Amino acid sequence: MKEEQVTLGTREQARVRVLNRLLAGEWTQAEAALALGRSVRQVRRLLHVYREQGVEALLHGNRGRSPAHAVPPAVREQVVALARDKYVGFNHQHFTEKLAEEEQLVLGRTTVRRILLAADLASPRPRRAPKHRRRRERMSQAGLLVQADGSRHRWLGPTGPYLTLIGGIDDATGEVPWVLFREQEDGQGYMEWLQHVVSTHGIPVALYVDRHGIFQRSAREPWTRDEELAGARLPTQFGRVLAELGIQPIYALSPQAKGRIERLWGTFQDRLGSELRLAGASTLAEANAVLAAYLPRFNARFQVPAAQAGSAYRPLPPDFVAAQVFCFKYTRVVAADNTVQFGAARLQLRAGRDRLSYARATVEVQEHLDGRLAVYYQGQCLATQPAPAEAPVLRARKNTGPPPPARAPQEPPPPSEPSPAGRARRPARNHPWREPFPQKNEQTPSEEAVRPSFPAGAS
Repeated sequence: MKEEQVTLGTREQARVRVLNRLLAGEWTQAEAALALGRSVRQVRRLLHVYREQGVEALLHGNRGRSPAHAVPPAVREQVVALARDKYVGFNHQHFTEKLAEEEQLVLGRTTVRRILLAADLASPRPRRAPKHRRRRERMSQAGLLVQADGSRHRWLGPTGPYLTLIGGIDDATGEVPWVLFREQEDGQGYMEWLQHVVSTHGIPVALYVDRHGIFQRSAREPWTRDEELAGARLPTQFGRVLAELGIQPIYALSPQAKGRIERLWGTFQDRLGSELRLAGASTLAEANAVLAAYLPRFNARFQVPAAQAGSAYRPLPPDFVAAQVFCFKYTRVVAADNTVQFGAARLQLRAGRDRLSYARATVEVQEHLDGRLAVYYQGQCLATQPAPAEAPVLRARKNTGPPPPARAPQEPPPPSEPSPAGRARRPARNHPWREPFPQKNEQTPSEEAVRPSFPAGAS
C-alpha cells in the first residue's frame, strides 16, 4: 500500500523536532513546553496524539477545507464580469463602492483587488508611493480659505470634446461647495461658480487661485492710461468682484502650492469620468446634470470635519443685489444723441426727472451673466431702449435677405426686328470717337512750333 505524503509547515516541523527530543529523553516536559510556548498540559496532549497518530496529528484540522468566509466562485465571476463590462475603467476603491451601492455586493477593497488581479485587471489609476514631504496644515475653520481652479479634460470620453470643470474646495473640510462644466475656462464661469457659493454658503474670507489672466493682469501687458494715472494695476472683472465682496485673493506661485485642488482634479478625472460614462452623458447640459447629482455623494465620501466648529463664511448684506455684483462692468461716454454704443448694440437713454440729457456724460454699462445690458449713472439705473438703427445697418439688413429668384435667359430679338426702345442711334462719320488715337512717335504741329531749338552738341 502506497503511503500518503504529508507536507509540514515551519511550525509543524518545529513541533516534530521538540517532540522527538522529548521521546528520546533529551528534554523534559517543562523544557519542551518552554520551547513550544505552551503549557506542560498542552505538551502532554501533543505527545499523546503524536504517539498514536504520528505526524498527521500535528496538522491543523482546517487544512484542505474551504474557509467559511471565502467568496463563492459565482460571486467572483460576477465581479470580474462587471469590472470588464459595466464598470470598466473604475479604480478598485471606486468599483468596490459601486458594488455595494448598485449591485448589493458588500466586499472589502482588498478582496476585490485580489479577485481583479487574479483576472489580470489592474487598477487604471494605481496608487503611487507617497513622497517624503511636509504638508501644510489645514485651515482651522470652514470658510477661511477656498481654493479655486479649472481643469480642462476630455470628461465625456477619449472621443468627446474638451470641457473645463470650474470649481473649488474648502481648505479646512475638503468640501466642494460647487462645480460646473464650461466649454472653456472663462471669467463668466468663475462668476457663476462664486455666485452659487456665496448664495448657498456665504462669503469666504480668502480665495486661493493661480496667476491666470482672469484673476490678475499679466506683468507683461503694457499699462493703460488709466493705470498710469492711478499708479497701480486695475483689477480684472473677477478681481473687481472679489474686491466688492471683500474677499482676499491669494495668488499661488506654482501648481504644487495649491496641491489640495490639484489632487481633487485627479480624483474627479478618475471617478467623475466613470460616473459620466455610466450615466451616458454626451453633452454639456447632461454632464452638469450628472455632476449636480453626484456632488453630494462625493462630499459625503471625502469631506472631513474641521478642527474648529462653526463657519467663517460671512452672510450676505440685507441690501445685496447679486446681479449688480456678478456682472461685467464697462465705462462708456454718452454720444450727443443720448445713445450708448456697446459692441454691436446701441442703447437709447430716455430723459429722466433729474436730468433731461446725458450727452457727454460718463456712464457704466453692466453686462449681466444672462446677456442683459443695464446703464448706470452715479449709481442710478437709467431707462433705456434699443436705439433706431443707422443707415449702414439698414442697408446691411437689406442685403442679407434671400437672393432674388433666377430669371430664365431670354433670346435676343432677331436683327430684322427693332428693339422695344427703338433702333440705337449710330454716331456720325466725323464723330471724335471714330478718329484714331495718335501714336507715341507722332507729333502735332503745335508741339513742333513751341519746341525750342538747341545748337549741336548742347545738352
